[in-house]
This record gives sequence, structure tokens and C-alpha cells, in this order.
Amino acid sequence: MQWEQLLSLRKHGDKNKRLRIEENETRLGFEVDYDRVIFSSAFRSLQDKTQVIPLAKTSFVHTRLTHSLEVSVVGRSLGRIVGKEILKKHPQLQTTHGYQFNDFGAIVAAAALAHDIGNPPFGHSGEKAIGDYFLNGDGKRFKEQLTEREYQDLVDFEGNANGFKILTESKNGVEGGLRLTYATLGAFMKYPKQSLPKKPTAHVADKKFGVFQSDTEFFNEVVSELGLLNRNNNGYARHPLAFLVEAADDICYTIIDFEDGINLGLIEEEIALEYLINLVRNSLKKDIYSRLKTVQDRLAYLRSLAINTLIAEAAAIFIDNEEAILKGTFPEALLDRSQYKAQIADIIKISIEKVYQSTEVTEKEIAGYNILSTLLNAFTHAFENHQDAKARHYDKLLLRMFECDLSKNQSVYEYLMESCSYISRLTDGNALQIFQKIKGNL
Repeated sequence: MQWEQLLSLRKHGDKNKRLRIEENETRLGFEVDYDRVIFSSAFRSLQDKTQVIPLAKTSFVHTRLTHSLEVSVVGRSLGRIVGKEILKKHPQLQTTHGYQFNDFGAIVAAAALAHDIGNPPFGHSGEKAIGDYFLNGDGKRFKEQLTEREYQDLVDFEGNANGFKILTESKNGVEGGLRLTYATLGAFMKYPKQSLPKKPTAHVADKKFGVFQSDTEFFNEVVSELGLLNRNNNGYARHPLAFLVEAADDICYTIIDFEDGINLGLIEEEIALEYLINLVRNSLKKDIYSRLKTVQDRLAYLRSLAINTLIAEAAAIFIDNEEAILKGTFPEALLDRSQYKAQIADIIKISIEKVYQSTEVTEKEIAGYNILSTLLNAFTHAFENHQDAKARHYDKLLLRMFECDLSKNQSVYEYLMESCSYISRLTDGNALQIFQKIKGNL
């Protein structure tokens, strides 16, 4: 893969090539991407979507929105550090094409800002609830009416693929969704493949999937423009900057989810400090640390040090392996090569045991599971009855919530995706409110 292609400023609908050297420096295309994401309704809805604790009532706990902002900040730093080194190794990018190191930071920041935009309510349990409805629930009735790949899109409903749909889907006369640059869309796509074959290899790009059947046409256009390598028809090599988006996310959820567990009293403070010290022991300034009198101050210092340590580590790993990354042969997440891999694993293990599997999280995930299954059942039956010209008054009331044109015939796959897309855009609170209304609780 070539950086000249990978840094494409092209957007949906462009007829002419956009050149970096001709860009307005006060309104650079990659920076416009960030603005468009942050002002979108889909991004704003993340303020009421679960990061760790569903329907949390405390301001100490991160939402998807605060998490995404922090991932974006970390991603911007990673992009800038890597960008400086790439321009040294490939000076023609700057001298001939006009790219600056900040461009790399802007691309990664925008993609990182959007990285969770496709996640349904109630965190990853929301994805599982949607998938389970079609695999084991009443949605199984649609299996024979779908192609194998269409059905797989539903039973393995994936927030990353849904994010690509939200960012690029034409709606209400607006073509191309947010019309982000192809470089940013490429960096966003951690799993540039369809739902089948499922996990064909152990390569990190095959862990999940990144595009629904409904969006393959534009996906292929983006892939072609960026010059992403075909990986034996299983999918495509990642855009190199997708590794940095992933690293930014890994850094934040490792450290910040751990911190949430401490603030909620699920992880003992002294144990937490010990684990963080193990991660930053090589860079810890004992004289500074000894002057910090409260646990909160010590935690803040260690958190900052841990994030900076992992940023430097991830950037160094990327630069050391740039050639393999450009060839599509680098097989794992950057931090899987980290010298701190064991310390990171220890922190994640504690978070899983004390936070993700806590009674509070488990109970609310059970509630979220039931809420989404109920909504899916109501909406899919309403669409099904409408398409079969058997819609009841109740069905028509439900379908008023949708933006789609109900006058045109939709395939089964189209209206099922419409249902899933609508539900995925709901906040935790919205989903709960609609659930209560369906149950007759005003």
C-alpha cells in the first residue's frame, strides 16, 4: 500500500481529485471530518450510551461520548508522533504532495472520535441482544428469506459495520452521509471485511467484520481508492492508521474503565494503585509521587503517566513495523507486541472480574437484553405486516417512528436492517422509554 493513496482527501460524490497541496489550511479536509462527526446527531447520542455501566446515575462513570472524546485525543497524539516519522522516511509526501505531520493526527482523531458511533444501546450486550434475537429468538423466522451473508449480518450484528453505515448512508436527501474523506473512513475500518467467512484466520483484521451487505458498493469504492490490499478474498488489509485508532481505544478502555471501577468502589484503591505502578514503574518519578497526599491525586498522576507510556510504546511499535503494516502482513494489534503486555493483561483481568462481571453491570445488561429484544419483536412484526399488506393500526403507529419511505417495497433484509439501524441509534434512555410505552406504561 502507498501513503499517497492512503491519505486520500476524496469524499463521496467527488468528480475531481482533491490534492493536499491545494487545501485551505484554515479548513483542512481531515479537520472538517472531525467537525462533521462531533456535530452529528449520532455522535451526540453517545452521551446517553453505555461505556461500562448501563443507565449509570453517577457523573464519575464514562459514557460512550466521554470515552470517544478521550480516544480521539489519544489518537491525535499517536497520529502526530507517527506522522513525523513517516514524513522523515517518505519526504516526498511533504515536499511533493504537501502533507504535514498534523494531517496524520487529524485523520486518526476523526476516525477515533467516530469509532463507537455504531454501537447500539447497552454496550456490547446490545450487539449480542440483536444477534441473539435473529439466531435464537423470534427473528429466526426470517432465516429462509435471507441469503447466507444477509442472515450473518443480523446474527452477528456488529457495531463497527453499523458505524460505517451511519457515517456513509444517504438519508433525507443527503447523499453520502457525513461525507468524510476516504482516508478517515479507511482509518475507521478496523475490520475491512464482510460478515462471511467468519474469522477465517487469526489475523486481527478478521476478528470481526466491518461492512453490511447493504453497504458493500460504497465500501468497495473506498477500498479501491485507498489501495487496500485484497487478502485472499477474505477481506482487505487494514488501512495502516486503523492500527492507531485501535491502539488509542485499547489504551483508553484499559486505563479509564479501570479508573471507573475504582470510582464506583468496585476495585480497591490500594490494589489499583499497585497495578498502575507496575505499568509505569520505569518512568515513575518517586519524588513527585511521594508528594501526592490523596489517593485521587496519585491515581490521576498514574493514569496520565500510563497513557503517555502506552502512547509512546504504540507509536514506536508502529514505526518499527511500518513496512509489514503497509504490506498487510502485520497480524496483531500494536499493543499485543508491547513490552507491557503482561501488565495490561493484569489490569484488564481485574476490570473483567470486578467491573464487567459485577452485579450492577450484570443486572442492567439483563434488563437491556430484554428491552432490545422487545423492541425488535415489535418493529420487525410491524414491518412484516406492512410489507404483507396486513398492517394493523398498532403497526402503523410503530412505523411512524421511522424515517424510511414506507410507500416503496423493501426486501426482508432491507426492512430488518431498517429496524436494527433505528434501534442501534437509540440511547439507553430512549430505548427504555419506548420499551415502557410498548408495555403500556405512560
